[in-house]
Amino acid sequence: MVDSFRTLVIVPAWNEEQNVGNTVAEILDLDEGYDVVVVDDGSSDDTARVAERAGARVLVLPFNMGVGGAMRTGFTFAQRHGYDRAIQVDADGQHNPRDIAIVLEGLEHADISIGARFAEIGDYKARGPRRWAMKMLATVLSRVGRTKLTDVTSGFRAGNRDAIDQYVHYYPAEYLGDTVDSLVSALHAGLTVTQVPVAMRPRAYGRPSQNPFGATVYLLRTTFALTLALLRGTRSGKASA
Repeated sequence: MVDSFRTLVIVPAWNEEQNVGNTVAEILDLDEGYDVVVVDDGSSDDTARVAERAGARVLVLPFNMGVGGAMRTGFTFAQRHGYDRAIQVDADGQHNPRDIAIVLEGLEHADISIGARFAEIGDYKARGPRRWAMKMLATVLSRVGRTKLTDVTSGFRAGNRDAIDQYVHYYPAEYLGDTVDSLVSALHAGLTVTQVPVAMRPRAYGRPSQNPFGATVYLLRTTFALTLALLRGTRSGKASA
């Protein structure tokens, strides 16, 4: 079955030579007509060569820019080549390519579709302050987006042409800025968002680029900043009423 929309699967990859080939192969085996571009984010291993051998188009960045920089490169490629939709699939194997179609279905009634890990499917868990921060962020952004969101830090997300244009305009490079900050900016620009439930898989090989402590600190800081911004907006609205 061939997808009636031109869809680009963007795979950001940094030192993922052990995982990226299998990820690309799984996507192409779907036989949905998706194009795959791997953005090699300044890897020091054979990520680019392995991805190309697996059948992907490869864009090589001269140095490590972070997942946000890699994704912005991918969205720019999508915009310049006229793709209707773009979806991020991480190179580490945690995003199941079989769920790509499910996430893309969300674009039938929203500009951005998020594959949510906390939506009663799968056994993905986050504990302690990290889980608390994720829940607070989801609550805040649910209010901003006027829809129920449970997982605003998931990178497994798709966008239509309006979202692609927005992401080319603004897509932070800082860790998790590519998910949270980019979503806030898109919502403020008038784009709509939805989520669909997906199950995450364990990383096949290697370690994540960000340790749990660093991720937790960023989540807590972002939660605090977003909550203050929302409160300021509410108070300003009451004052001007």
